[in-house]
Amino acid sequence: MRLARTASDIALGGILVVLLGFSAYQLAVAWGAAYWVLDAVAGAVVGVIALLRRRDRWYAAITGITLGAVTVVSAWLADLPTEPGPAMALALSVLVGSGVARLPGTQAITITVGGLLVAAGSLLISQTSGVATMNAIGWVVAASVGTWLRLRAVRRHAIATRIRRDERVDLARELHDVVAHHIAGIVLQAQGARIAGRRQPAQYDESLAGIESAGAEALAAMRRVVGLLRDGDAMPGPAGLVQIKELVERFNGPTPELHLPDSEPEWPQEVTTTVCRIVQESLTNVARHAPHAGAVTVNVIQAGRSVTVDVLDDAEAGPVRYRRGGFGLVGIRERVEALGGTLTVGPRAVKGWAVSASLPLGPAR
Repeated sequence: MRLARTASDIALGGILVVLLGFSAYQLAVAWGAAYWVLDAVAGAVVGVIALLRRRDRWYAAITGITLGAVTVVSAWLADLPTEPGPAMALALSVLVGSGVARLPGTQAITITVGGLLVAAGSLLISQTSGVATMNAIGWVVAASVGTWLRLRAVRRHAIATRIRRDERVDLARELHDVVAHHIAGIVLQAQGARIAGRRQPAQYDESLAGIESAGAEALAAMRRVVGLLRDGDAMPGPAGLVQIKELVERFNGPTPELHLPDSEPEWPQEVTTTVCRIVQESLTNVARHAPHAGAVTVNVIQAGRSVTVDVLDDAEAGPVRYRRGGFGLVGIRERVEALGGTLTVGPRAVKGWAVSASLPLGPAR
């Protein structure tokens, strides 16, 4: 992502330099040697602001639009060509589009109105209406693109929020089943202890009765709360190494090289389920974004009291894979972080892509 931004800024800077030189030459020929200075200086300053816009999009846009307005009015008062030169027009379009796409609503509206005023004022007082019209069209295109990017970001955020919510519900269900099992055991043990402890002093009977009551109430409360979250979908069967092997066998691509523990590990159910989900989503992404991968590796290894999951491929990391917002991985990251783990997704040092996760198992029992 950072490489793509750097490349786009270099390309923008190159275009601005070419436009500045072209505009200066045209003004010198058409209006005289003294007329190109204002356009060149103003265009260069606004161009630099456009290149530095990511540091503070709000101040960059406001400063650029203000300089554009001052330049237009100054040129009009001095009887100079009043439309912003092509370099300034491009820089202003970048500032407007970037601000509309990324800034909060009020600031985005302010930038839109400010850019509209500069474009309209230039069009009204310009001595060369054709160029001013092209500049105004460029501003409209920039504002439209910025609005489209903004709406797309809002939609992606809404989808990501829904996925996170659904993943939390799924995790809550799994945790409910696990914790409910333990609480049910506590209740049974407490009931047994009451029967066996009838020959003991009354204080033990009273304590065990409290344990029984508290456990039963906790179990009932958890079932009520999670019941509100259920949407009627059936719970899948318990995950394990068998499910991971089935995922690998069903993978539509090169046969993955699979490394698993020798025997079925005694991991918490929520950890086992999360491991399966990581493998499933990672293989899905390989099939979707790297269909030409020649080799895929799946490693699931326990080291001490943690489990590491690595899904690797050797496909080129194209532009699509660099994009943020792989929605499936949003849910996976929510699961991993809820369990106190970490998830890393990105290009490998050598050719290919890697999804790596580390999940704690908690203290040994």
